[in-house]
Amino acid sequence: MRKVISVANLDLNLLVSLDALLQQKSVTRAAQQLSLSQPALSAALARLRRHFNDELLYRVGNEYHLTPLAAELRQRAGLALDGVERVFAAQPEFDPAESTREFAVLVSDYGITVLGDTLAGLFAEAAPHARLRFQPTNPDLVARAEHTLVGTDLMLVPHGFVTDLPHRDLYRDRWVMVVSADNESATAEVTVDDLRSSPWVVVFHGQTAATPADRQLRMLGIEPKVQVVTENFLTVPGLVAGSNRIALLQEKLVRLLPLNSGVRTMPCPVDVGELVEAMWWHPVYDRDPEHVFLRDIVIRAADLATGELG
Repeated sequence: MRKVISVANLDLNLLVSLDALLQQKSVTRAAQQLSLSQPALSAALARLRRHFNDELLYRVGNEYHLTPLAAELRQRAGLALDGVERVFAAQPEFDPAESTREFAVLVSDYGITVLGDTLAGLFAEAAPHARLRFQPTNPDLVARAEHTLVGTDLMLVPHGFVTDLPHRDLYRDRWVMVVSADNESATAEVTVDDLRSSPWVVVFHGQTAATPADRQLRMLGIEPKVQVVTENFLTVPGLVAGSNRIALLQEKLVRLLPLNSGVRTMPCPVDVGELVEAMWWHPVYDRDPEHVFLRDIVIRAADLATGELG
């Protein structure tokens, strides 16, 4: 049975101390970050250790290391602190022209390439004193989307990763094969046999960390011979150019590549489905006026950048 902890019995200042201690891994640096005395942070650490019944930080030589529990809490503490700050910063009305808050969007380099410049321009025009932060997605954040989105405004990822959360479709894209411009073994077309025998460059790799196209290939019984794994779509062309490697990339991204990128595209010989890019958010922000503003800006950016509405 889940243990219930009364918030009324907790000092929320300890959350601030916990976040600083786990990020800095040093009582001295955490104290400097929070403009507190070192004895004050040492006392906070002692209280946190009693609460969690765990050392949290332990010394090895002249350095502090995180216990396994502390390592698990490190990201949670930051997200929880963001959520608390947003609760107490909420206002009944929102004027984007006067706002100085920071809006955070989790998005891949693919999403930034397609939408980033347009989105940043619209945002700056509507909220000149606010700040827009693009944060990179990763499999762990996406897998825990509901938890992640408590402290992040939006997550831009295609369908297939997140379920049961509010979302808005932004645009559709196609997957295309990418081969080196001088790849003589793929002169006319890429065949199904090529999909099985050629070395691949893939973005992420695993049962849960894989693009929708990669998962569709597996469902068709085609297991790519992965030679290189990268976490950024924009690095794929450089890893394909001048080699016999192949890859799948989004067509909208390929169209924005420099002409001298050293790759060319071909249709995929099997249907891997289309990509539907969407923005996702936590239901607690459904009617939040600041959040509604940001979602409207993202929708407008997607329309201007791609010429389509989801």
